[in-house]
Amino acid sequence: MIGIVSYGGYVPRLRLPRMTMFQSMAWFAPATIAVAQGERSVCNWDEDALSMGVEAARDCLKGADKAGVDALLLASTTLPYADRQNAGIASTALNLKNEVLTADFTGSLKAGTTAMISAFESLQAGNKNSILVVASDKREAKAGYFYEMWFGDGAASLLLGKEGVIAELKGFHSVSYDFPDHYRDAAKKYDYIWEERWIRDEGYVKILPEAINGLLSKYSLSIGDFSKVVYPCFFSREHAAIAKKIGASPQMVQDNMHEACGEMGTAHPLAMFIHALEDAKPGDKLLLASFGQGSDAFWFEVTENIAKLPARNGIKGHLAKRKEMESYTKFCQFRDRLGADTGIRAEVSAQSPLSVLWRKRKAILGLVGGRCKVCGTPQFPKTDVCVKPECHAVYEQEDYEFSERKAKIISFTGDLLAVSIDPPAIYGMVQFDGGGRTLLDFTDCELEKLEVGQTVEMSFRKRWYDKERGFHGYFWKAVPQEKA
Repeated sequence: MIGIVSYGGYVPRLRLPRMTMFQSMAWFAPATIAVAQGERSVCNWDEDALSMGVEAARDCLKGADKAGVDALLLASTTLPYADRQNAGIASTALNLKNEVLTADFTGSLKAGTTAMISAFESLQAGNKNSILVVASDKREAKAGYFYEMWFGDGAASLLLGKEGVIAELKGFHSVSYDFPDHYRDAAKKYDYIWEERWIRDEGYVKILPEAINGLLSKYSLSIGDFSKVVYPCFFSREHAAIAKKIGASPQMVQDNMHEACGEMGTAHPLAMFIHALEDAKPGDKLLLASFGQGSDAFWFEVTENIAKLPARNGIKGHLAKRKEMESYTKFCQFRDRLGADTGIRAEVSAQSPLSVLWRKRKAILGLVGGRCKVCGTPQFPKTDVCVKPECHAVYEQEDYEFSERKAKIISFTGDLLAVSIDPPAIYGMVQFDGGGRTLLDFTDCELEKLEVGQTVEMSFRKRWYDKERGFHGYFWKAVPQEKA
């Protein structure tokens, strides 16, 4: 049996109400009032497609054997690096084995489902036994544009394999078209997008039904055989029109989450599918279709193993963890539109010695420290000498992962003099459960709500960006957890 073994999701905590966006830009774009309902998910200033993808993958791998993962396929249209494999960075952050195959899938909003097909074909051929597929996007749009409201940020991840399958793959079907609804030159920041009406009528309403009906015909199925039908389309009227065109009742169609987070690019069809899996029961048949220069359609059947899946945040959990963003100006600053002056302290060179990054890659990207084999004391960073005064064993350190361990705040401060996109810069000392302590930046928190002894969890984040050299620096930060 081949199919989905586990799933995970990530939606950033910040949510910007579309009415807040409209109120700030109504003087320029009054027509956007027509789409100013609900809210969109927003990356914090230290998040991007890569960091969100790592977080979704971590959620997916809860309870799974990381050592058994044979490949990591990362799909996105907004990856930070054009010529440095982003999937390789993600693999290091996840502490996967060195023998893992990594690859980036990009160039289309259906890149996530294309990666799924590649993974399934590899599993069917017997070349691999466990493949992690991650889709993530942080899409940009110009201020005052409809798409600024329609887009959202987020990531989704599926672990595909042969053992412990929770949703068996029964079949898939694809169609491919060079349908230029939008495009982005390699040197551009924003997509060029054609008229919405044409995209709706010639794109979504024709291509999605063709792929779905092709799947049904290929396997002699009818739409009524399925418990849920999942496909992206952020035009609400057209989303309903597609259902009518394929013969699906409104109850069968998975909500597109537009009001809750917006359209999350390559991650969106997978996120919608995970949302459906979170409510699925054994025996349910699920149909998933993507959209972007064609469409990939899949037929899955849920198994009894879905009840054995360890708890995770998934999509539901992350949608529930929200904080309203009250400032459109702050949103623009987070997207690097304002060019706000960060002072002379920010003028210090951010050049990163790549040789150091290579030597310290496990510590920097994977938050791997050491544990003394003599006395069992964990420490970060890993050193040649044990930090325990009674031990001080030399060259007895083994690798020890801190990224999945919770910690507690020992001390913290809010620094208004330090360079920060979202001042004050908050950082402090944390003590890990089981031993080990280190100084970390805090994120996704408010200074006035922090307390000594408060629990924090680790999160893979963007630490800095060297604009002159185009280098994206990543490290781990502490995310304080609110008391239940």
